[in-house]
Amino acid sequence: MNVIEAGIAAPGKKFALVVSRFNHFVVDSLLDGAVTTLKHYGQVADDAITVVKAPGAYELPLVARRLAASGNYDAIIAIGAVIRGGTPHFDFVAGECNSGLSRVMHEFDIPVANGVITTDTIEQAIERSGTKAGNKGSEAALSALEMVNVLEQL
Repeated sequence: MNVIEAGIAAPGKKFALVVSRFNHFVVDSLLDGAVTTLKHYGQVADDAITVVKAPGAYELPLVARRLAASGNYDAIIAIGAVIRGGTPHFDFVAGECNSGLSRVMHEFDIPVANGVITTDTIEQAIERSGTKAGNKGSEAALSALEMVNVLEQL
């Protein structure tokens, strides 16, 4: 049996982070978690990390698409927070963001790690950005690191 599995160290690889400015009080912590993980666990150099800010989660797929099309990055990490409100707006934004990021990954054959959290409450968002439920930005960075290494072995 042949098993292909990769670690997370990725020195020499380049990563782009597409980051929503909306809900910045949560997103800033997710971004910090992702960058710290890339540098500490991934051994990624500071100059191999590019952060691009977009207005909100809805716009992240377009920015990710441009970055993927450039061919300059080994992986893209999307960071954002969509918090449910009293209208169906949440469903549209969260759904389009998720499906758009997935399309970019498949169209350009590049890992796109989804660190966009979707929660019912502000409290849940805070929990997922570095308190009780860990840091989903850090988890997305770990996924991107591993995927870069797995794909390199294929």
